[in-house]
This record gives sequence, C-alpha cells and structure tokens, in this order.
Amino acid sequence: MTDVLRRGRASLAFGFFAQGVAFALLVTRIPAIQDRYGVSDALLPAFLAAVPVLAGVGSVATERLVRRIPPSAVLRWSQPVVLLALLGVGAGEGMAGLAVALGAFGLAVGALDASMNMLGVSLQRSYGRSIMLGFHAAYSLGGILGASLAWAGAHWELALVASYLPVVGVLLPLCLMGSRWYVGGGKAVAVEGGGGGDGGREADGAAGFRVLLPLCLVMTVAYIGDSTVSNWSAKYLQDVLGSSEQLATVPYNVYMVTTLLGRAVGDLGVRRFGAVAVVRGGALVAAVGFAVVAGAPGAWVGMLGFTLLGLGLCVLVPQTFAAAGRLFPGASDAAVARLNVFNYAGFLIGSPLVGALGDAWSYRGAMLVPMVLVLVTLVYARSFEAQPDRYGGGHERPHTADVGRGSNGV
Repeated sequence: MTDVLRRGRASLAFGFFAQGVAFALLVTRIPAIQDRYGVSDALLPAFLAAVPVLAGVGSVATERLVRRIPPSAVLRWSQPVVLLALLGVGAGEGMAGLAVALGAFGLAVGALDASMNMLGVSLQRSYGRSIMLGFHAAYSLGGILGASLAWAGAHWELALVASYLPVVGVLLPLCLMGSRWYVGGGKAVAVEGGGGGDGGREADGAAGFRVLLPLCLVMTVAYIGDSTVSNWSAKYLQDVLGSSEQLATVPYNVYMVTTLLGRAVGDLGVRRFGAVAVVRGGALVAAVGFAVVAGAPGAWVGMLGFTLLGLGLCVLVPQTFAAAGRLFPGASDAAVARLNVFNYAGFLIGSPLVGALGDAWSYRGAMLVPMVLVLVTLVYARSFEAQPDRYGGGHERPHTADVGRGSNGV
C-alpha cells in the first residue's frame, strides 16, 4: 500500500508540473499569439477572459462527472486535451481556429485543475500529513521551466508551433504513462458513504455553501493577488518605478522562484506549526509585500516587495484546497470542484481591478487594494483548522476507499 501511495504521489506531482509548463507557455507567449492571428488590442481581452470563464464551466462540470467516474479518470484524459489544445493554439489557422483551441484549453484546464486538486486532497488525507504544498511547488517549477522555454522561443524567434511541439511531444506520453499510477479520489466516500459514516458533511445545499464560503473568499483574494503580479508587475516597475525594460521582466520570475521555494518548505511549516499559523503568516507577508511595492522609491525596493508577495501568497491556495477536504471529508471532490471556480473568479477580477484603479487613481494606490483584501484572510484563518475526527485526533485517518482505488484498479 505504501508503494501505491508513493507512486500515486509522484505521478500526481508530475501532472502538476506538466500543467505548470503548459500554462506558462500559453500566457507568456500572448504577444506572439496576438501577432500570429492578428488579434486586435480591443479584441484580445475577450479572448483572454474566455479561458478562465470556460475553465470555471469545466470545473463545475467536473463536480458532476466525479459522481459517476473517479477524478483520476477525469485527470487522465483532460491533461492530454490541455496539451493538444496548446499545440492547436500554435498550429491553428485563422481567428476561428484560435477560438476553438482556446475554448478547448479553457474547458480542459478547469477539469484538470479540479481533478488534480481532488486527488491531492485525497492523497493528503491518506498520508495523514500535509503534502499539498509539494504538489503546487511542482506546478511552480513547471511554470518556471515553461516561462524559460517561452523566453528561449521568443529570443530565437521560433514559430509558436516550433516552440510548443517538442514540449507536447515529451510531456504527452509521460503524462499518459504516469496516469497509470494515479490514486483515485473520494468518489466512493462522497457518493456511497454520504458523509454519515465518517462524520463528514455534504457540500450541497445552502448550509454546505455557507461553510465553504470563507474558503471561497480566500481563494478569490489569493488569485486577485497572483493576477496582480502576473499582469502588472512589469508595467509597474517600468512605468511607476522607472526601471529599464529588461529589468521590468525580472519581478515575475522572482515571484515564481520565491513561490517555488515557499511551497517547497511549506508542508514542513504546516506539520510543525499548523495550517492556521502558516496561512496567517502567509497573509501578513503578502500584505507587507503589497505595502512595500506601493511605497517603493525605486525598482530594487519594488522587486523586494514582489519577492515578499511570492513567499506570502504561495501558501494560500494549496492550504485552501486542503482545508476544503478537511471540512468535507465525506464530499471532498464536490467541495474542491466548487472551490476551484473561485480560482478563475479571482483571476478575472484582479487584473481589471488594478488597471481600472490605476487609470482612475494611481497604480501605487491600486496596489493597496489587494493588500487590504489579502488581510481579510486573517479573519477567516480559523476555517483552516484541522477538523477533529471520530478517532479523536486532528487529522482524518486514511480512508481505504481512497487508498485502494487507483485509476488502474489498484
């Protein structure tokens, strides 16, 4: 059984890594995609907004799918679709081809994100200790690699398809091979057990949503912060803090590296100090980061602020998914799928919010808004407490239904 869990953990970590590579290759080559297809500046926001909207649809659909099939099956087939859709973005012809490829990418990403985190929550419950941050660290590592490959493609002026094809050619067979060892999520517990046997509660209905709402707010706030960095860090450093164009590309890379470092050690912090302390610490560090960015006298101090943002924000999303699994041990798949929708809500809100405030007021002032929002996390930090179970401990015992049902029948 230990070997099953170990293989399941390694294969899922690689799935997170591959998703980080694919997403970074898409978002960092947006100017090249715009040039290839002749997408106007006025039309570009509609294309970009369509991806998270459709991803939200895919996440909601996954909540229904996992009532009939295990999340491991959803992940096994959604990941190849994401990779092939990425290739379609690079190889398509005409605006209609781009729309189809981005639509497929968005829907599949929603299913992929939801099912990956379902399996991560299930594996963490089976391990009986915090391992979720490690999965998201793998995603950050993939993002760094994907952004580096995108830089190389842009530097050597490679066509999009030439940049994407080798990556997809390597990742696709590896993902299909690794999917043999996925350990299935909590479908049997959620549907058959109904939550009564293990003290779990249902995620459906008004009562369930009220319990989940604080985590939904934290998820939204975390992605408002993340989208602020990804969309505005370069412009802020160059236009507000007077850096060079070359230096303005550094903050996002620094943010990704510090996100990786924070997530790599975050599980140890959760095991030692508890999830509540780690989430509170992350929120405070992120708020300080936004304050430093807003008040920075120059580019180097601004980069220090973005460094703090990476260290602070990196713990919020993985711990929010983990907390949903603890709050709904009998229906964790449904809770994770519902919570995942607020990932895309935060992404859709964050960038336009900062842009509108920056134009109407000032970009320094705009950076104070996500600072205040991230402090809201402190109000809801108690939602991240370990839930006592019927065995009297702070962690759920491994569920045999979760451990024993892998995607290949193990």
